[in-house]
Amino acid sequence: MSGGMEIIRRPAEMTRWARQQAAAGRRICLVPTMGFFHEGHLRLMDMAGRHGDLVVVSLFVNPTQFGPGEDLDAYPRDVGRDRDLAAGRGVDLLFVPDADAMYPPGFQTRVEVEKISRHLCGRFRPGHFAGVTTVVCKLLNIVRPDAAVFGEKDFQQLAVIRQMVRDLNMDVEILAHPTVREEDGLAMSSRNAYLDARLRPQARCLYQALERVRELVREGELDCVVLRQEVERLVGSYPDAELEYAEFVHRDTLAETTRADRQTVLALAVRLGERVRLIDNGLVAEHPDRT
Repeated sequence: MSGGMEIIRRPAEMTRWARQQAAAGRRICLVPTMGFFHEGHLRLMDMAGRHGDLVVVSLFVNPTQFGPGEDLDAYPRDVGRDRDLAAGRGVDLLFVPDADAMYPPGFQTRVEVEKISRHLCGRFRPGHFAGVTTVVCKLLNIVRPDAAVFGEKDFQQLAVIRQMVRDLNMDVEILAHPTVREEDGLAMSSRNAYLDARLRPQARCLYQALERVRELVREGELDCVVLRQEVERLVGSYPDAELEYAEFVHRDTLAETTRADRQTVLALAVRLGERVRLIDNGLVAEHPDRT
């Protein structure tokens, strides 16, 4: 399309635009985000551009996926900066609804994927994934994309969304982009903005734990109890890091595994200081490219 990036704020207007593009035979690829873009988000947009004629990026800090005491009010926001970054990446349309438009008075419906949302992050953030699936379901209904791109950094979220799409027979292709990392291995995240000079070096403990497990697996250690103990030791060596969980699960089903193989993912969450919670994951039997 010509004329630069459009911005739409009303869901009904967004759907009208999407219908017009579909009628013209154009393939839409959606990148759902909560904004405060970093290079990881921009790579998702690049991927969307390779899989669609038009790229739509939604920017919405979704209140229903934050629990009591979490960082909804403090979550980093900079819509002007995000607009410029998205336009610079060739995005065709930015969908920026407000909370009242997405959850009008009287709203009372929730979409929930029951089983695979209950462990890992779901154990520590009750209701989080129901908020995610509800808003993603709404976005898919509003934008009507042919495909949507999500990052593998949010490993459980990706699995939950894929399950929802299968279960509800939603006519959309879910595409996954590999985790994008900083030079030192830290997974890119909007919440990295919370890291001060003291905590930033300690945040490497997640990737170091993943790399240490891969090293042990290459050496022949496949017992997940032993591997978890090494993760606990490594994370515990950092003064401000507290391991929330370290679980070895099947890459597709998220079922817990006791013996590592090529389908095994290490998923972990670490709290740093009083307000920072970071997650990471990766296959334990191979080393992905740092993309």
